[in-house]
Amino acid sequence: MLTSAEILTSAHQTLDLESKSLKLLSDSIDDSFVQAVYAINETKGRVIVTGMGKSGHIGRKIAASLASLGTTAYFVHPGEASHGDLGMIEPTDIVIALSNSGEAPELSDIIAFCRRFNIKLIGMTGKRDSTLGRQSDIVLCLPPIQEACPFGLAPTTSTTLMLALGDALAIALLQLHNFSKDEYKLRHPGGKLGKMMLTVADLMHTGKEMPLVDPDTDMSEALLEMSGKGFGCVGVADKDGNFCGVFTDGDLRRAMAPDLLTKKIRDVMTRTPKTTTAQTLAIDALRIMNTTGKGITSLFVLDGKKPVGLLHMHDCLRVGVA
Repeated sequence: MLTSAEILTSAHQTLDLESKSLKLLSDSIDDSFVQAVYAINETKGRVIVTGMGKSGHIGRKIAASLASLGTTAYFVHPGEASHGDLGMIEPTDIVIALSNSGEAPELSDIIAFCRRFNIKLIGMTGKRDSTLGRQSDIVLCLPPIQEACPFGLAPTTSTTLMLALGDALAIALLQLHNFSKDEYKLRHPGGKLGKMMLTVADLMHTGKEMPLVDPDTDMSEALLEMSGKGFGCVGVADKDGNFCGVFTDGDLRRAMAPDLLTKKIRDVMTRTPKTTTAQTLAIDALRIMNTTGKGITSLFVLDGKKPVGLLHMHDCLRVGVA
């Protein structure tokens, strides 16, 4: 049985070897990578990713990353391709085939199909002079590396490099496409990522839901508006519709006096409150609320000087933005 020290040594050796190999990969990137990015960008069809065994698992992740970042991509299993799934590949598509040895026999039918129908083939392999390397239009060649497996057999370092190279392709294409946060958000509506991409516009209250009064409103009427809308605040907008202040539950406690109800709201409102915009990420708006000294629980949303919405802390917490 290995000791704890030996287990840690094994882990360090594996990670050190793979990190050094990643540096070799980075240093080896050449114009073939540029050609691959342009070829994928210019294809009129889809990106078809394929690979067998561990390379296939990496290929699935590469296809998923490309698709999530704006490049339409699918994974086709080479074994299934030989039994009908070749019909999923169109002449306008481009194929990325993964094989460290470049000799995976299961890829032969896909390679032959690409050559027969003049489908551009990008080979990701550790052997440029392999079958896959020779048959590919563009070769993304991995540098000579040592597998982390002590027998030098199990795909470990090689699959790490393939995964990293796939990430490099996806990010380069993202930047080439000018892929935006809004597009990313459309592809990631669920989970923590989806919550992080929600904007104020997705959660804010608008129109008649906003508690708004004009500066000359009597405090008695302003308090009715504040309590009626239930947000713990009321906004103040002048005759031109420009936002000019806010009055909150906290302001009410601080302003309590026998003559409070005889005043106009302009006399007691906060004239320079924290606000936000509809395009702001909800998580950033929540951060403004949490880091403000007075501990505010809502923000008015402005378009220029006009109030267009109200975001309450509970709106963020309700959908899991925290």
